[in-house]
Amino acid sequence: MGALISGDAIRAKFLARLSEMCKAEMPRYRAMAELVARVNEKALAAQPELAKQEAVREGAGLDVERHGAVRIGTASELVLLRRLFAVMGMAPVDYYDLSVAGLPVHSTAFRPLTQAALQRSPFRMFVSLLRLDLIPEPELRDAAAALLAQRRIVTQRGVELLDQFEKAGGFDEREAAEFVSEGIETFRWRPEATVSLDVYRKLHAAHPLLADIACFKGPHINHLAAPTLDIDAVQRALRTQAFDPKANIEGPPQRRCPILLRQTSFKALAEPVDFPASSGGCQAVHTARFGEVEQRGAALTNEGRALYDRLLAAARGIGSGDSMDNEPELDRQFAAFPDDYAALWAKGLALFRYRPTAEGLRRRGEFQTSASVEKLLAEGSLAIEPILYEDFLPVSAAGIFRSNLAERRETKSLGRASRQSFEEALGCAVIDPLSLYIEDEAHSLAASLKALGLPRALPRHIEPGGWRGEATP
Repeated sequence: MGALISGDAIRAKFLARLSEMCKAEMPRYRAMAELVARVNEKALAAQPELAKQEAVREGAGLDVERHGAVRIGTASELVLLRRLFAVMGMAPVDYYDLSVAGLPVHSTAFRPLTQAALQRSPFRMFVSLLRLDLIPEPELRDAAAALLAQRRIVTQRGVELLDQFEKAGGFDEREAAEFVSEGIETFRWRPEATVSLDVYRKLHAAHPLLADIACFKGPHINHLAAPTLDIDAVQRALRTQAFDPKANIEGPPQRRCPILLRQTSFKALAEPVDFPASSGGCQAVHTARFGEVEQRGAALTNEGRALYDRLLAAARGIGSGDSMDNEPELDRQFAAFPDDYAALWAKGLALFRYRPTAEGLRRRGEFQTSASVEKLLAEGSLAIEPILYEDFLPVSAAGIFRSNLAERRETKSLGRASRQSFEEALGCAVIDPLSLYIEDEAHSLAASLKALGLPRALPRHIEPGGWRGEATP
């Protein structure tokens, strides 16, 4: 065995192959990615300050996808993907209950955990697990379970490599290359159903996701998401260039200071699928795969997220399962959400990374130990930048899902969240994303204060319940 390579490096290799595969399989996605690149070039040229920010924040650049998504059927498949993504330095973060939006799945996102790892390769995978308990027809539940029990989503060689990795603790370059090649096969589109057209139609009638998950050889990736600096310009371009995008951008409205996550997509392609000759042999179309665009903003504190959820609920109408289609009302409601980073910091609504300024470093040792973080910021000795939100929004995810399921408008809740059953299937607990942002913020502040000669300063800090206190000697 040669020298071991990092999970970050393997993740970058995997994404490069995945992106290449999806662009070859879906020329429409390639065309969309090229459109997004042109929009980003214009945004960078028009806003030099934005270019500086991106150069610092996004080490991987804007030409690599930020996330993909797949849907799987069983606990054993979920465990296999957990093992596969662990090789790439990705861990399960957060639990997303989509059953409240009429979707018989719940999800997590496998992603890197540190800022350094995200800068090396920011890719993450949103993985949704089928909940057969939410399918009301017993015969269809049994049929889907039998189909899923027969398939193996990772190649035999891929499983052998997973075993080898876990035993040896890593891969060298040759082994990593083989692992990537085998792993890609899990997510390849195979336009052949494993069931008769009649069975497919019955499962599809119960729910399109049931047919998409249970009727194929593996969990074909259903989308990749290209990053953009101006999703509103992308949405306009998608419309004018006949990409048939979803009606509205999911997430918060357009702002000077972006928050959380905004997403749009072109609608799922109607792709031909062959059905087995043993059942008469025929062809039909299946809609599952599409291209997505995302724009990320500041991560929010618990209080910020609670305010976001209240405003979104007010704009959408409490109890409505529909994705947001009233943009003027969304804008009106979100006027109550500060659109200035200083105000977001002062009100404890967003999370920030700290750094000492040149002026602050020049004055090192001159500060009183009673100096507050507010004072250090006000006098220009400390600076802040928002911590980028690296996770997902359940309402937005549901909106994207629904817009790509043949325009189904199922909004009635199918059942309650079942985080415990998801974690049992996963074989471990999912990680609380807020704890990662809090740790990042606290580490940057401690390092900045130490650089200013204030190692004992106790900053105003954030806890899961909200902001508490301020700097004291």
